[in-house]
Amino acid sequence: MQQATPRGYALITGASSGIGAEFARQYAGRGTPLILTARRAERLQALAAELAPRVDVQVIVDDLEDPAAPARIHAEIRRRGLSVQILVNNAGYGVPGRYLTRDWSVHARFVQLMVASLSELTWRVLPELISSGSGRIVNVASFAALVPGADGQTLYAPAKAWLLAMSQSLSLEYADKDVHVCALCPGFTWSEFHDVTGTREQMSRLPKWAWLKADEVVRYGIDAVERDQVLAIPGWRYRLAYRVVRHLPQSWLLRLMGRSSRRVRAQA
Repeated sequence: MQQATPRGYALITGASSGIGAEFARQYAGRGTPLILTARRAERLQALAAELAPRVDVQVIVDDLEDPAAPARIHAEIRRRGLSVQILVNNAGYGVPGRYLTRDWSVHARFVQLMVASLSELTWRVLPELISSGSGRIVNVASFAALVPGADGQTLYAPAKAWLLAMSQSLSLEYADKDVHVCALCPGFTWSEFHDVTGTREQMSRLPKWAWLKADEVVRYGIDAVERDQVLAIPGWRYRLAYRVVRHLPQSWLLRLMGRSSRRVRAQA
């Protein structure tokens, strides 16, 4: 492994697979050293071994469902003498099933990861992004943030909408510090996401044209944050859909979401 340098790292959460791992590969391809964090140590170590010949890769195994994780991760970064220039908030998942079919503890862990831990980690590394003179934040949100919430994923759309609004506010607050903030809002993307949530069978009913590839999503997101584009929607079909839904009455959108939810979501 190359010797660590004190500045210029990309901190990527949820880096063990899917979009997070693709962010690691593409930033490594650009010569950016990496700090990778996720729960699955073996996956992280395998990715680090793959990318170490190209850039320095630091691995921090932790679980952002734990309220203490953001402080631990940041403390470990400082202990190693590293500094973050790019933050990719990618860690996340969905909780399938209607709201009352899950114990509150399941929802509480979800909100901790998707809202609280993400917000705290951003707060902790933001001073380093500012001091770098060219800080970048990519918040991996979802097209779900742009449409009414779906039946069977009660808290997912609200969490992603929070992330979008947070990105907009941070972009305004720190524009004068050359901190670029981008909310990346992909539609359905090929990854392990739906395997983890147990909805692969339902989601496989969607037409092939609705699916994006992780590499195109990540490339679009990296280019967008460099352009200082706050809202980034990869895939021309999704960009077109967003233009359409912005002008539809909410009552129509709710009916459309209800019909689509019945087709593809597990019913309880």
